[in-house]
Amino acid sequence: MKTIAERLKLLRNGVGYSQKEVGQIIGVSQATINRYELDIAMPMHEKLLHYAEHFDVSLDYLYGRTDNPQGMLFDYEPGSLKDQFSDREQFERFIEFCFEPGSPGNEKLKTVLVDMLGGDRLGKKK
Repeated sequence: MKTIAERLKLLRNGVGYSQKEVGQIIGVSQATINRYELDIAMPMHEKLLHYAEHFDVSLDYLYGRTDNPQGMLFDYEPGSLKDQFSDREQFERFIEFCFEPGSPGNEKLKTVLVDMLGGDRLGKKK
């Protein structure tokens, strides 16, 4: 995967390290670093984790899933369950999908979730 090779070389050059220095940091030889950067060999995931930790980048960045070195960031603004599932039928279908039918423990969990939504039980309106 050429993107990984390019990113590894870019990171190394960005801080002015030699291939030998990076090899010492992640525990491989200079020749291995050269093979990584030429896209002849693929680093094992443990070595990619060493790169990510040392250069403070995400694995998403190393794999080319994003151009942001810090990774794919998501804006999550939690709201209440009521806001997220304003349609009661949609919420009930969601709950039914998530739990194995007929299990006593699952029935209790479903009841708790529905109670959090508004105090009603599945299939029963208060």
